Amino acid sequence: MDKIKQVLEKGVERVFKRNDLIKEIKSGKKLRIKLGIDPTTVDLHLGHAVALQKLKQFQDLGHQVIFLIGDFTAKIGDPSERDKTRPVLSDKKLKRMLRIIWLSL
Repeated sequence: MDKIKQVLEKGVERVFKRNDLIKEIKSGKKLRIKLGIDPTTVDLHLGHAVALQKLKQFQDLGHQVIFLIGDFTAKIGDPSERDKTRPVLSDKKLKRMLRIIWLSL
């Protein structure tokens, strides 16, 4: 169970228990849901589909959705628990990558 908890909580700012989440929503409070992606690759794939679909569903319910493309991270490189640092992108390449990602959404 501890491994599952680690997987569910890694990279997540706050995890709501189901009952607490229901209470928050019933109070009228809108959620702010964020999804960040790495622009050093333009590979949006089936694995992104579930998260993107959930973002859209929450947005349709009136919640705030933030889709973040880590452009600053791309400019400085970031290992993010990987064996090697991600490549640093030039402004020109970053702009091209962002456009490709945006068009693929």
